Parts: sequence; structure tokens; C-alpha cells
Amino acid sequence: MLSDLEFERYRKQLNLPEWRKAQQMRLKESKILVVGAGGLGCGALPFLAAAGVGSITILDADVIELSNLARQVLYKTDAVGASKAFKAAEALQALNPTIVIQGIAENLTADNASSYIAQYDLIIDCTDNFKTRYLINDTCVALEKPFVYGAIHAWEGQFAVFHPAGPSYRSLFPVEPSSQEIPACDEVGVLGVLPGIIGLLQAKEAIFYLAGFESPAQQGLMTFDLRDMRLSSFRL
Repeated sequence: MLSDLEFERYRKQLNLPEWRKAQQMRLKESKILVVGAGGLGCGALPFLAAAGVGSITILDADVIELSNLARQVLYKTDAVGASKAFKAAEALQALNPTIVIQGIAENLTADNASSYIAQYDLIIDCTDNFKTRYLINDTCVALEKPFVYGAIHAWEGQFAVFHPAGPSYRSLFPVEPSSQEIPACDEVGVLGVLPGIIGLLQAKEAIFYLAGFESPAQQGLMTFDLRDMRLSSFRL
């Protein structure tokens, strides 16, 4: 059930004709795992917490660096050197005390991926490396778990929802590329708003999926170009 406090907190979204108590309860009863608390994670996490996702676990072993702060807006300057997972969890719990937040200062690895992913209804891939992304995909396929994918490169971003009834990330990109083929953000650079936008769109897709709403991203790959504000959809 929703408490009086929750009804007031979520009143604006509950006023939408298509968004009823049933949808809010679906969010409240959902458990999600967000892998990565960097640029994409900082874009997605606040809106997942604010919307009322009942249980959010954040998995990231990194600590906050000064160069992160131009795009990872959950963190403050005095938090440099602290755990991203712990600081993100602290900020989200302050934003919404009615939900359960857990920060784990670990990386997802081949040894722990199955045990972590098996516990959750939805995985959100906010990582910045291909090794972890393919690990998330392969584990989710094996366990029949859905996950929301997001990635950025220079001025462009992309996102999709991969679920048991549809194609997987490997259907789209069968072979992991080398670092020479697609260099990291440290090499090519990124404007901080881009991961924020893609992370926000990942949050939107997660909320839609958990609430039972359809979206083009559940059937295909969405791409976004920051320079000309072009959003494109490619059906898989």
C-alpha cells in the first residue's frame, strides 16, 4: 500500500490519467541494480529515486575525482576521494527517505555477476567500459533478466532496453571492440550534459518498463546527437 506521505510525494505523477496507483505500486515493489555511478549513473539515479523505485542498489568501486565533477553532479567538491557508491546512496536517501538505497563499493566481475544480478528485477548499465557491458548482457541473458543499456561517445549517445523477449546487446554488437577502435572519454573528451541526458533517458526507460508501459527503446536502439538534437530509432 501507499502511505499518505507517498501519495503526497508522488501526487503530480499520480495525477496523470495513465499513471495510477497500480503503476506507482509497481515501482515501489521493484528492486533495481545500477552498475556504475559515473556520468550516466548521476543522470539516472536521482530520477529513479524521486519516482519511487522501492529498492535501488548502486555498484561501483571508483572514488570521486576532481575531473568527474563537470558531469557527475551528485557529488560535491569536498567529496573528492570518497566512494561514488556510498556518496550516491547518501544523496539519494536524502532525496527520498521512503525507499531503500544501498551503495556497494565493488565492481561487477565474472565471479560476482550472477549472484548480484539474480537478486534484481531490472539492471541498469551505467558503465563506461565494454568488458563490464558484455558481462552484464551475458549474465542477464543467462538469467533472463532485463537491462537498460546506455553509452556515450564524444557528442553522441545511445540507449536501449534489452529483455528476455527481445534481442540482446550481442545481437546488436556481437564482438567486443578494441580500445583502439573506440577510445575512452579520457581520450576523446565529453561535454558533461551528454551523459546526464542519456542517463536521464535510461531512467525514463526503466520507469516505463517497470510500470508496464511500452516504448520504442524496448524494440530497438535509440541514438541521440547532442549537436543537432537529433533522436533516432533503429528497430531490431
